[in-house]
Amino acid sequence: MALITWTAEQYGTNVGFADEEHKTLFGLLNKLYDDATGGASRSTIGASLDALISYVVDHFAHEEREMEAKGYAGLEAHHAEHVALVGICADLQKKFHAGEADVTEEVGQMVKGWLDNHIPTFDKPYSAVLS
Repeated sequence: MALITWTAEQYGTNVGFADEEHKTLFGLLNKLYDDATGGASRSTIGASLDALISYVVDHFAHEEREMEAKGYAGLEAHHAEHVALVGICADLQKKFHAGEADVTEEVGQMVKGWLDNHIPTFDKPYSAVLS
């Protein structure tokens, strides 16, 4: 079962690239969650974790380039949000691959909660500038 489902009402920004990238991100998060909670091998979970984090880093960079190009006033605060999540993810990734942490249901719920807050609070406001 999907951990998170993209809907225009809840997550839509009306910015084409952002909405498409968010849909992809949600798919990668759902795969990681399914792998982690469904008994997949540690190597499969690790590959899903790496794929998700790599995509998130690329998405954040793309989003920030677009904000910078359009002179979006909220870029600095937005960037700080991105840096905080990437830091958490990088720490988990390092610990997971060292055998010191697992990807659990709680990890999935934490990322979902972050997205549930971040997209409406930080991404939707850039709609007027980036669309």
